[in-house]
Amino acid sequence: MRILFLSQRVPYPPNRGDKITTWRLVERLARRHEVRILAFAHDDGDVEAARELEAKGFATSVFRLHPRWDRIRSLPLLLGSTPLTLGVFGSKELERATLRQARDADLLYAYSSSMGAFLLPCEDKPRIMHFAELDSDKWRQYAEKTGPPMRWIYRREWRTLFRFEERLAHAVDENVFCTPLEEAIFQERIPGASSMVLRNGVDLEMYQPAPEQAEPDHLVFVGVMNYYPNVDGCLWFAREILPRLRERRPELRFTIVGSNPTPEIEKLGALPGVTVTGFVDDTRDWLRKAFLSVAPLRIARGIQNKVLEAMAMGLPVVGTTSATQGVGGEDGRDFIVADSADHQVEAIGRLLEAAEEARALGRRGRAFVEEHYDWERCLDPIERRVDALATRVTAS
Repeated sequence: MRILFLSQRVPYPPNRGDKITTWRLVERLARRHEVRILAFAHDDGDVEAARELEAKGFATSVFRLHPRWDRIRSLPLLLGSTPLTLGVFGSKELERATLRQARDADLLYAYSSSMGAFLLPCEDKPRIMHFAELDSDKWRQYAEKTGPPMRWIYRREWRTLFRFEERLAHAVDENVFCTPLEEAIFQERIPGASSMVLRNGVDLEMYQPAPEQAEPDHLVFVGVMNYYPNVDGCLWFAREILPRLRERRPELRFTIVGSNPTPEIEKLGALPGVTVTGFVDDTRDWLRKAFLSVAPLRIARGIQNKVLEAMAMGLPVVGTTSATQGVGGEDGRDFIVADSADHQVEAIGRLLEAAEEARALGRRGRAFVEEHYDWERCLDPIERRVDALATRVTAS
């Protein structure tokens, strides 16, 4: 079967959440099918990554995205009813390439709603829309957390993007989500459209528990640091939670690990006990050093890879409901849920003072991801769905 895969970023290397998922998808599908990739390149690194995909045998075409300029270019859409998302990710060149390559494809697969618009004209082909999370609901959360004028813009994006998602969901053959919670929200808001759950996984060989080399009083957060939910969570933690913990334990350190830190995040590095690393070659080096992983996200949907990877390495995790709800584990058994600053201070403080309790939590977390998040098992459902659509193509 010939599959045309549309991705909002080049699906390689697997060094951030969306790239981890898309790389695993194309690698799995390519074992039995021919996969061609059309993707946006956000920077020179994406262009180089496309070359690496070509070397691995994936026919890959990239289309340059200029995020700052494309955002400015999309502003006139505020006068109409088109989502800004479709303006930022709009590309006549990619649209023409999709229509051209779709002629020879048996199935089209799009990852993220920003790519869904390119599916709509291809009505004669089976189509899978991998939402992962409902982007419209993300903008709703942003609107609730910010003040004017951004609140108005986010609210508008929520409403206009939802109307687009509704039309897209009914047009395609399957809609894919990464958690039962996301699927339930989808089914409640867009009833009647076909949907399925395809969980993210974690590389259990790559993310292994480390020998006893964790540094006491060392907390870590891992994530792309120009992504608003990560920025918001780290600012909240560093300003409102960490100082209270350091009153109890003056040697306590908090390391923020991840590429593209915003100016606000970089300024946190001047606070006592805070280190901002920026890009690192291997986040595992920092996870191995840490005693505990924190996930203080106040805005989140889907499965947080940062939580899965920390659990896979046997690190105890303290996170908010938003950060952990997609994982499906149990509070107190697999991780600790703490939503307020008071509860964060209490939970983290207790684990820092009870090292064996913390290590036991980390061991249970590792056992949980071993049972539920092996990539091979996680991707089995999409293999079956593609096979079903392939049968339909053959029959026609």
